[in-house]
Amino acid sequence: METGISRSPLLRLLMLVTLGGIAVALWYLTSYSLRGGGEVRWLAPGAPCDLHAGACTATLEQGASFTLEVEAAGRIRALEVLPLAVTLEGLEAESVRVEFVGRGMEMGLHRFPLAAGADGVYRGDGQVTICTESVMPWRARVIVETSRGSLGSWFDFDVERSTP
Repeated sequence: METGISRSPLLRLLMLVTLGGIAVALWYLTSYSLRGGGEVRWLAPGAPCDLHAGACTATLEQGASFTLEVEAAGRIRALEVLPLAVTLEGLEAESVRVEFVGRGMEMGLHRFPLAAGADGVYRGDGQVTICTESVMPWRARVIVETSRGSLGSWFDFDVERSTP
């Protein structure tokens, strides 16, 4: 009779697969919670708008709206700090954030919480990551957290790669 416990290679493989599955599940749960897993009620923007040219406004519900302004000098450029300002009309917010996401290409989620100013305007800094194409299509998503849930809308824009 053997006193040592011997494990077969199949049992070791099954243990590794199980641990790998647990690691993937934990990664997904952590990623989901960091992305803000709450449901956002998305409302399509009314009219096309050019964030490079100035502020853009989206109507939310019951006459409420917000205006997003990227306070950049000139065009929006990759890797430059972008001062962001969101002004709310007819809506009380618990928090406001802007997210930059790639359109048509996964570029990761770039989330920027904004702080409420004394004038009621939410401000903060954002940044678009490096462009891998000559023209990268982006979407600026504005999410307003209210006591009744999360509301959001978006504005599409393109960023041209800077030439050295």
